[in-house]
Amino acid sequence: MQEIPKLFHTLLSKEVYNTGKIKLFPAGSIILNMHAYIKSIPIVLKGSIKVLQIDDEGREILLYYVTPGESCIMSILAGINENTSKIKAVVEDDAEILILPVKEAIAWIKEFPEWTAFIFNLYQKRFEELLNVVNAVAFQKLDARLLHLLHQKSSLHNSKEIATTHQQLANEIGAAREAVSRVLKQMENAKIITLARNKIILM
Repeated sequence: MQEIPKLFHTLLSKEVYNTGKIKLFPAGSIILNMHAYIKSIPIVLKGSIKVLQIDDEGREILLYYVTPGESCIMSILAGINENTSKIKAVVEDDAEILILPVKEAIAWIKEFPEWTAFIFNLYQKRFEELLNVVNAVAFQKLDARLLHLLHQKSSLHNSKEIATTHQQLANEIGAAREAVSRVLKQMENAKIITLARNKIILM
């Protein structure tokens, strides 16, 4: 089992493991939906989660990934403020997740400086990632955004072979599938990638 972040003090680690429950989620599992009340905080031990924003028409855009040793800052903030979720969280890779009750997670903010530091560090990292998303949507062309996403997935899975579909990629960057397919074909012609059935290989 993956250890929780090393920055946690031994006492906090004991509290976390005694309070939380470890659950396994297969890829594709939805662990948090839009407008749901936050009852627990996830800490990823193995695998990964992708966090998406969805508009009123059901279109999605990828905000960031949650990887081992991390949590979802949007869930934490919504839980602390007793607000409903503004995001959708989906398991990207089969995941082992430590589920922490919101009540205890809030109490630890006053009791454990390490927990507070963990939250603030997450907030800073996610804020920077969200700025990158805004910058990409506003200023970058589709091919640059798509290639960046492919490299993200390659790094996440530690593989040049990425199991995905054109529709999934289109959903994650908020673009039309036809446009994504056209750009992917151009990238293949430029020998940047190789296209296969439900798979993309980075060259």
